[in-house]
Amino acid sequence: MERRRTQAPSLGLMHFGLMLAGLGTALLGPILPLLAKEWGMLDSQSGLLMTAKFCGAFLGGVTVSRNLRQSLHVGLAAGFVGFGGFAVAPSMGLGSAGLFVGGFGLGQIITSVNILAGRRFTSHRGSALSLLNFSFSLGAMLSALLAAWLLPHFTLRGVLEGFAGLFVIGVLVLRVQMRGEGSPIEDPDAASAEAGPQTGLSGRVYLYFAGLLVLYGGLETCLSGWLTTFALRYGDKTLAVSEYTTLLLWMALTFGRLGASAVMLRVGEKTAQRGSLVLASAFTVALATAHSSVTIAGFAVLLGFSLAPFFPATFALLIAEKPTAREAGIVVAVSGLGAAALPWMMGVVSTKTGSLQLALALPFAAALGLLAMSLFAPQIRPIAD
Repeated sequence: MERRRTQAPSLGLMHFGLMLAGLGTALLGPILPLLAKEWGMLDSQSGLLMTAKFCGAFLGGVTVSRNLRQSLHVGLAAGFVGFGGFAVAPSMGLGSAGLFVGGFGLGQIITSVNILAGRRFTSHRGSALSLLNFSFSLGAMLSALLAAWLLPHFTLRGVLEGFAGLFVIGVLVLRVQMRGEGSPIEDPDAASAEAGPQTGLSGRVYLYFAGLLVLYGGLETCLSGWLTTFALRYGDKTLAVSEYTTLLLWMALTFGRLGASAVMLRVGEKTAQRGSLVLASAFTVALATAHSSVTIAGFAVLLGFSLAPFFPATFALLIAEKPTAREAGIVVAVSGLGAAALPWMMGVVSTKTGSLQLALALPFAAALGLLAMSLFAPQIRPIAD
């Protein structure tokens, strides 16, 4: 893998930023039952918290700067402000505002880091992105794990304040790295991209990738956001055990990313993408029919493994099309629209029907839609080995 070794942000900071983004993305799932009880929310209202966060993530992604390091800096700062505000919020309304700002920061971080990585790695891009996004999944996994470990001993506010403080560390490290280069303004990756061929995306390809990310954002967030609540209702277990069910999903997704990195060294990104969707469709249906904590946990693990290859494979296919920074940013950002809309719709369906199991029809439909789109994809460039 070819990459520049001296540029800021360092590879370590990119991994740290994506880990924070993973923590923030999966934050609500494990603590949603606590918030619902504290603020007296119905499922439809709980879904609004996810909507606020992922609308912010969408805005953060579409406004990413051509100077990707500047966007990473803004994202880390917004993460501190937003999640710090959410930690001290006394009501759902103010909590939603904090989540919107925090989500904006997540959108800036995820988009800027993935574009930087897509440009720096020129060989086996899908495998490299899968390895980098291991840190995102690791952060999401730690979100469920830390909730189960810390909340019995510390207040929710204290845990959230500690999380917000981690973004400050990222800001300080990035500042030190940029000062060490002697230029806090110039972005070598942006300059390199401008010097090389940047053909941009055709309208059809643009819409295709945007559609994929919208549906995938909704699919993953429906499962991760509602799994703790689902396990609590249908698994007949305590909140702590239900949080561990979400942890199993993210553990499988995390270590599945490592496996996907190895798999994509041997098979094409398209094959990995389609196989992922076939399995995810089947396991979503199986989850909806589960009636015990053991089967719910088992299907959570299988769903995590099945979803692991999709994003790195799809983003590698996108970067091969040589999009501009703004185009790539918008395509990644629109995943926030799906992540905002589908979980909220799940809450509405659950409230109307009285069944969260029936509401799983939404992520199942999203998985089928993704599979259909991947099978009838427009002609795109092959990825060089």
